Amino acid sequence: MRQYPAACGLGIALAAISGKWKATILWELHSRPVRFGELRRRIPGISEKVLSEQLRAMETDGLIRRDVYDEVPPRVEYAVTPAGASLNATVHALAEWGLEHVSDIRAMATAGGR
Repeated sequence: MRQYPAACGLGIALAAISGKWKATILWELHSRPVRFGELRRRIPGISEKVLSEQLRAMETDGLIRRDVYDEVPPRVEYAVTPAGASLNATVHALAEWGLEHVSDIRAMATAGGR
């Protein structure tokens, strides 16, 4: 991946959603808090280990929060923070761009334009 100067901001934003699952996790949490097990069921193909790692990284970056409830059995929910919600809006715009240009990009890749 191209390296961007820290002052640019693009590198920081791309790092926040880098990896295969972070954008998907952010999207799955956008409407309401979700428990770990439900989140794993809603993201086919992600392992428990990777989901845990990604959630910890996103929590460290301030994109999500982990709420622990003092109940029996214990309940833990994950929710987006205001920073995560604003990033999710940006990710949504990127997804719309991708859908709008998917045929052009596939055509170029098939034609060897890459």
